[in-house]
Amino acid sequence: MTQQTPSALEPRSATKELVDIYRSALRIRMFEEKVLELRKSDEVKGSVHLCIGQEVVPAVAARILRPSDPVLATYRGHGWALASGVPMLDLFAEILGRATGTNGGRGGSAYLSSAAHRFVGENSIVGAGLPIANGIAMGGRARGGDDVVMVSFGDGATNQGASHEAFVLAVARQLPVVFVCENNEWSEMTAIRDVVPVSLSERARAYGMDARTVDGTDPIETGVALLLAVERARSGGGPSFVECLVPRMLGHYNADIEHYRSEDDKRRAAGRDPLPRLRQRIVELDDLGFDPDVVETEVRDEVEAAAREAMTHPFPDAATATDHVWDLAAKATARPLPREGKSVAFGLAINEAIQRELAERPEALVFGEDVAAPGGVFGVTRNLQRNFGSDRVFDTPIAESSILGGALGASMGGARPIVEIMWMDFMLVALDQLVNQAANVRYLSRGAQVAPMVVRTQQGVTPGSCAQHTQSLEALLFHIPGIKVGMPSNPQDAFAMTRAAVADDDPVVLIEARSMYLDKGIVDYEAPRESVGGARLAHQGSDLLIVSWGSMVKNALAAADILAGEGIAAGVLDLRWIAPLDRGLLTDAARAHSGRVLVVQEANLTGGVASDISAILYEAGAATRVTRLGAPDTRIPASAVLQAALVPDIAEILRAARELAV
Repeated sequence: MTQQTPSALEPRSATKELVDIYRSALRIRMFEEKVLELRKSDEVKGSVHLCIGQEVVPAVAARILRPSDPVLATYRGHGWALASGVPMLDLFAEILGRATGTNGGRGGSAYLSSAAHRFVGENSIVGAGLPIANGIAMGGRARGGDDVVMVSFGDGATNQGASHEAFVLAVARQLPVVFVCENNEWSEMTAIRDVVPVSLSERARAYGMDARTVDGTDPIETGVALLLAVERARSGGGPSFVECLVPRMLGHYNADIEHYRSEDDKRRAAGRDPLPRLRQRIVELDDLGFDPDVVETEVRDEVEAAAREAMTHPFPDAATATDHVWDLAAKATARPLPREGKSVAFGLAINEAIQRELAERPEALVFGEDVAAPGGVFGVTRNLQRNFGSDRVFDTPIAESSILGGALGASMGGARPIVEIMWMDFMLVALDQLVNQAANVRYLSRGAQVAPMVVRTQQGVTPGSCAQHTQSLEALLFHIPGIKVGMPSNPQDAFAMTRAAVADDDPVVLIEARSMYLDKGIVDYEAPRESVGGARLAHQGSDLLIVSWGSMVKNALAAADILAGEGIAAGVLDLRWIAPLDRGLLTDAARAHSGRVLVVQEANLTGGVASDISAILYEAGAATRVTRLGAPDTRIPASAVLQAALVPDIAEILRAARELAV
């Protein structure tokens, strides 16, 4: 089936293809059976989700795809990994939690990957791989390649919002993605017929892409559909949806007793087992001297030998458990703010930073809702599409999961995406793509794969904005290892931190304060590029230290000037980056300011960044007294009068600082 229409093959060639497919499918079947055996003997820990009954689909797909075409799968993806060329020994070692596994034991059965073998990996979040597949396709397109991305998923994933968003974006951008739905009729433990009244391909066709349903146990029928979809994608025809009907011959996972399933349903599935049918089909052709017993013995010996050897391999060194969360090798420091030069608005400084990155990096992309033609709801990305074209700066559907998943996939595919989530509040509908996906890339691959993506968003209180447009949510991301988070407080940092973020190889979220977009300050566009990280002592003092970030730094500096006139020397530490946090400067500055620290945030106090800073200072013995100042634990109203009663202002900072200074 390699780049030919299967029906056009000569009989002898067709038989050889079927033999090769049978061998590949048999390797998957016997591998999965061995995994189940090892799980039952407790050599494998945790749950395993096996693809028994679905082996023909990856076996056929691998013969159609090029070696460079990326493949993504679900947590039932061992077969796709094997078919993609991942060594069986490496897979066994990973599932057994050994140091020599594809991911050194970090992925396990449900989350393994091998970028070296074009297997982007499994995904244990239902439907999450589809937006990432789109992004990988965008990254490949940006490099000028013609690779096709194939992503497999179960029938249940077609009900996930992220999947629908992925279909919408793939069609809108005509991306070279083949969506392969392995429909085994069960969405975990719920029959798909009970929740979807139409065929899945019929529903997918409504998005505007080619969609068809095939018998996933028939290699010829499956091969024709997949070949047409791959050729369509590679020639610029856009995405396709191929629904492969396959039997679920075992439960959802190893311990599933299937009490919800009838015996008739189980028997019907067993009767559709693709391997005996394929074996008999080849035997009936009988023109190659095919001996199934010989093939099965060879494959069984291979499986047993690989499993046996994997079990002799060492477990990971416990000391490496925290390695590769993110790259913190570079010692980042903040430069003093410029005193002379052109005064620039905060938003324009960001625009200039992105302009320069696009000019210097052909792999840089900008996309999001309304960022291209309109130039962003706040005008920050204005003129970028005009200057760099619609291939590099483009608008997306209103689909945050698709935007963030697309950014992740594009970054893994060689691009450096700079995407915008219009409001921080909106990020909540797509947080999976940051927390469960992007944050794991470096860690899972032990540094072999990185995700250099930048997410710009804005937050904070402005008059008239309701409770769904005003939340300060930096603490959510501050809590997640693997994501770097910056909050600039002035135009110079808005420029410098944006450029630092684009240059960084880890996922970076830049949280801007929309109340500051028109604030002006001196910006040195020619200053040397900074690295991500590093706080700045923005105001010298000795009596107490005010620690803040983002929108509250301006108030802290104003308060420090007033306090100086009262004889109180208050220092101001602008954290700039809350992740990675500059703990060294934080603790040193606290000690240098008599151990009295006032931490000011716009967010409500409970569970906030200020709480963690307080704990860090006390645990380090760097503080004698710490006061936190922030909004009370309430929602944010639209009324400017009510808002003013909640968010710390200069007067509140002064009151708290005076009490500390006594």
